[in-house]
Amino acid sequence: MSRYRLMLLIPVVGLFTMPLTLVHADETAELAQALKDIRVTLQDGLKASEREGKPISAKFEIEHDALQLSIYTVKGNDFVEAVADPKTGAIAKSEKITDADDLKAAAVQKASMAKATVPLLAATDKAVKANAGFRAVSVYPKAEAGHVVAEVTLLQGTTSKKVTEKLD
Repeated sequence: MSRYRLMLLIPVVGLFTMPLTLVHADETAELAQALKDIRVTLQDGLKASEREGKPISAKFEIEHDALQLSIYTVKGNDFVEAVADPKTGAIAKSEKITDADDLKAAAVQKASMAKATVPLLAATDKAVKANAGFRAVSVYPKAEAGHVVAEVTLLQGTTSKKVTEKLD
């Protein structure tokens, strides 16, 4: 590729990737603001959701302009979304997952967790302890280089980072 074309291509690529970065930064800032006075942890939600089934993922999210803690669980062949109250950690509602995209994501998470020997709660605790000052805001299992790992998103103020912890 000629130097001239490369010089033209770099700004064009930047135009397409910049909006994604700004959206992520806006979402992170919004989540950081919502979590500012919340003492309930992702780990609290994972523990509370165990009565609904085996936790296969969890995340804090803004849904309908309100903070919620959503945990996907599996019990038998059913997938359930347990929503914990972010102020108390108690399960506020629990419903069977029926959305096709959510079912697909839950099936992938279930398959990953079937190979795991370490629970998401333990992996999340380990990630938080290794990153002083950060709190976990999401955890998802995934296959990586022939192993199962938990991808844990951590937040400190408006700074976020992703770490992985082994699940097998």
